[in-house]
Amino acid sequence: MQVDSVQRWMEDLKLMTECECMCVLQAKPISLEEDAQGDLILAGGPGPGDPLQLLLKRGWVISTELRRIGQKLAQDRWARVHSMSVRLTCHARSMVSEYSAVSRSSSQEMGQVEKLLMEKCSELSAVTERCLQVENEHVLKSMKACVSETLSTLGQHFGQLLELALTREVQALVRKIDASDNIYTTESTTGNLFSLTQEGAPLCRIIAKEGGVVALFKVCRQDSFRCLYPQALRTLASICCVEEGVHQLEKVDGVLCLADILTDDSHSEATRAEAAAVVAQVTSPHLPFTQHLSSFLESMEEIVTALLKLCQEASSGEVFLLASAALANITFFDTMACEMLLQLNAIRVLLEACSDKQRVDTPYTRDQIVTILANMSVLEQCASDIIQENGVQLIMGMLSEKPRSGTPAEVAACERVQQKAAVTLARLSRDPDVAQEAVRLSCMSRLIELCRSPSERNSSDAVLVACLAALRRLAGVCPEGLQDSDFQQLVQPRLVDSFLLCSNMEESFV
Repeated sequence: MQVDSVQRWMEDLKLMTECECMCVLQAKPISLEEDAQGDLILAGGPGPGDPLQLLLKRGWVISTELRRIGQKLAQDRWARVHSMSVRLTCHARSMVSEYSAVSRSSSQEMGQVEKLLMEKCSELSAVTERCLQVENEHVLKSMKACVSETLSTLGQHFGQLLELALTREVQALVRKIDASDNIYTTESTTGNLFSLTQEGAPLCRIIAKEGGVVALFKVCRQDSFRCLYPQALRTLASICCVEEGVHQLEKVDGVLCLADILTDDSHSEATRAEAAAVVAQVTSPHLPFTQHLSSFLESMEEIVTALLKLCQEASSGEVFLLASAALANITFFDTMACEMLLQLNAIRVLLEACSDKQRVDTPYTRDQIVTILANMSVLEQCASDIIQENGVQLIMGMLSEKPRSGTPAEVAACERVQQKAAVTLARLSRDPDVAQEAVRLSCMSRLIELCRSPSERNSSDAVLVACLAALRRLAGVCPEGLQDSDFQQLVQPRLVDSFLLCSNMEESFV
């Protein structure tokens, strides 16, 4: 009984054979195609489960098959195109029959699309079989165009059917959340909705269109569901990555609800952190549609104050990251936010946090802090606050940001920190006191190193431009801090000429 059951099974298996299985295995040809392994993987269908999982798994398999058939068609590999077309028909038929078995009666529209899909699958199998028997290249070329058109139409029908089925399942989830007064049912259904948001933007659009945002904010307005606020807010943040989600948020006064949660200290830190994440999402400068969120301006002062307080009291790096990311995005969203932060002594709060490893321990967090400083540095009063809090030294340290691991995301974050630190320094150096402090701390030598050594800036052009701009600003205050060669190559020429010189520079390892 002490032996592991799997190990015992493996040992017993050596002594067991089934003649029928052995014959089948010996008779089965082993394909030499490079994608044969993929066939084995795709051949397995989803196990028994709820309709949503069935749709997602079958949908992934069929989408993959469609893409691969297109690739084989482009290579004129007709035998593979036909065999994969037959397999695609099997997958499509399985999806239709399995979904019909586990779902409620289908609508007339779904029935029509199912019929069109299966007709196109049969047509694809038939036409690719005929192509196998054709040897004339001109005839094959014309038939290839026909196959390509059939494949395209089939893909459209499949996408339409999948969207109809997923919409139907999302509607059921949203109705369940909307009607439920049971905490466990609501928790389970909200969890299912969150899982769907992780499948990509198309599903987020469906959820937003079918009232998911409205239902989730309804949860966030009921005291009896307080323990579910973090989960509901996390789901909302995911949905608001698409325009439809942000529009729905504005329609239901979602910004006001977020402001109420952030300013209410009776809510847990986790709840307020997730509310900050939603704010960060809907104010993202990378999403053009968030700039038209007019209702945000009405609650901005309350939200900014609450977010800064959350930064100050954060018990972990994750909470600080969410709150600071929201603040960083708001400084892009409206310039008035920078003035508010200045009045709230945000510079002191942020610079103090930099020395607390529990809150600020990654380049991602420092990226948010230096973004806020860079945007605030356009204000004249910012310079005196920076000097008072020894901020120049901290900015100098950010010019030396290095990744702990070699992951692309962390390397990119370090580049952003270096670039924004140089931008902040260039802007603040309008003030002679800041410039003198920067020179005293040897910022010029670090900037020169970043310009001349590609490895120091990970060969980033954005970092190079920012460092050249900062160096030229400091050189105007203290030209004696530069050697003649540095002045002639990095300061005196046009910026574009210095950039070209440094970007083409080969490092010497002698």
